[in-house]
Amino acid sequence: MHTKRLYGIRGAVCTENKPDALKEAVCTLVRELFEKNGIEDEENIVSVQFTVTSDLDCLNPAAALRQGGLCTRAPLFCAAEPHIKGALPKTVRVLITAYLTVCDADKRPVHIYLGEAQKLRPDLCASQTPDLSASPTPS
Repeated sequence: MHTKRLYGIRGAVCTENKPDALKEAVCTLVRELFEKNGIEDEENIVSVQFTVTSDLDCLNPAAALRQGGLCTRAPLFCAAEPHIKGALPKTVRVLITAYLTVCDADKRPVHIYLGEAQKLRPDLCASQTPDLSASPTPS
């Protein structure tokens, strides 16, 4: 019998401060997180929380996700990332809290950091195949 466990699944992406670019980057990131973690049913999602750096002010990532047809019923929330000198600019971070099926005791969620955001957690990206085309890089 497969049981479910509550997990926090993290990810991030860098994007241009343009509504279409932000929507594409956020939806690509969340689709990838859903695919890699086997999230097929929105009923398993407890909440989706975003943070954004202050240089991204064109569109709320939660609104972008809904516009993209994802997470239409799950609670979404967005907050401003604190200003930290030297922090990676134009970054959207996400924390998805969801129930995942546990098939073996060592299974952990797959965290996804796309494009320039891979710099945030190289330890988690070492086994991740870089897909720099998945997110526009800041200019």
